[in-house]
Amino acid sequence: MHTDMTKGPVMKSMLLFAVPMVLGNLLQQCYNIADTLIVGRFLGPNALAAVGSSFTLMTFLTSILLGLCMGSSTLFSIRFGEKDEKGLKEGICVSFLLILGLTIFLNLLVFLLIDKIQMFLQVPGEVWGDMRTYLAVIFCGILATFFYNYFASLLRSVGNSVVPLIFLAVSTVLNIALDLWFVIGLERGVAGAAEATVVAQYVSGIGIGLYSFLRVPCLRVRKGEFGKFRIRLACLKEIAGFSLLTCIQQSIMNLGILLVQGVVNSFGATVMAAFAAAVKIDAFAYMPVQDFGNAFSTFIAQNYGAKKEGRIRAGLKGAIMTVLIFCAIVSAFVWIFAKQLMLIFVGEGETAILAEGVRYLRIEGAFYCGIGCLFLLYGFYRAVGRPGMSVVLTVASLGTRVALAYILSAIPVVGVVGIWWSVPIGWFLADAVGVGYYVARWRKGGD
Repeated sequence: MHTDMTKGPVMKSMLLFAVPMVLGNLLQQCYNIADTLIVGRFLGPNALAAVGSSFTLMTFLTSILLGLCMGSSTLFSIRFGEKDEKGLKEGICVSFLLILGLTIFLNLLVFLLIDKIQMFLQVPGEVWGDMRTYLAVIFCGILATFFYNYFASLLRSVGNSVVPLIFLAVSTVLNIALDLWFVIGLERGVAGAAEATVVAQYVSGIGIGLYSFLRVPCLRVRKGEFGKFRIRLACLKEIAGFSLLTCIQQSIMNLGILLVQGVVNSFGATVMAAFAAAVKIDAFAYMPVQDFGNAFSTFIAQNYGAKKEGRIRAGLKGAIMTVLIFCAIVSAFVWIFAKQLMLIFVGEGETAILAEGVRYLRIEGAFYCGIGCLFLLYGFYRAVGRPGMSVVLTVASLGTRVALAYILSAIPVVGVVGIWWSVPIGWFLADAVGVGYYVARWRKGGD
């Protein structure tokens, strides 16, 4: 099953494709949410801080793989729009081998550097023991993360966003069940939370890979076809260009967050725990617009390949309006219910953690329209063959965020609040750059 988004109603096609992606990524957040919730409730604040800081690191590592997969899937969408089945299958062969090799290298690298993480992230000694235990297990799931994200991106590139959701739903339920069993029943501590996540990741990764090979003929590269596909330098350059630039964009974005995590950690376990809980709520709040941005990117890429400029313009206008309305609603909800949302992860008696988490959410939550528009800009420039512009926007956003986080938090009267304010400032600066480029260059036919 796949969807040709070069035909039919513009917004209906985009929204129907986006809904399973939104649900899927919300479920994916449940992987670490389950760890955080169970660990915070049953293992205490230090364990919560350890798992929360690990989440930031793993998000960075996952972003590298996700960027590689998303970049190649954009090219797949263009080939699908062009009705070039041979080019599509050739790209699948080349990208799979390229990204698999990079994944294995990354996995070996993080195991070798595991003891350097404490210094890099400024992790307090009372937290590091649990964090190292958690990471030593969770790193074993990096290969599974590649499998799931590669095949999910591949299926989505041809308009199938339902199957990735199904596999993710199954593995999320499994993850939560195993979390409860390993952490509470078997009393395996933070290691048990990590083990539950890794098992669930392999279920989804291997499962979706088998489905893609066995059930989707237009994506299947049969044994006899391998001989027909030589790894042409032009194809390799094209795949590498899309994949590596999108990877750089995604990894810069999350490296910036990781650097900010280091500043957060310098304020101690209370602020770490508040940030660990609040950032999960934050991720849930704007995750739908991130996924809508990815769905929008697939829509634009297919129509760019089919050379349907009218549908591209209509999709752009409709997407902007949808994102602004959604973000306004979510911002109001997070502002009003900030404390209640924090109480999902933190007990009523943890007043200092609650207060800091609420302050974070009310600063971030007021400005979700900034990140919503930024996700659309990322998707647009990636879809029209300009992934380098997405890198520029990421540098503008995260560079501002990191610089301001370090500068403002060092001012005694500002402190940790400066970290929270640096985020929306970075979003809106990048939006201004992206819109300015579109008006000045792209709209006039420039490169």
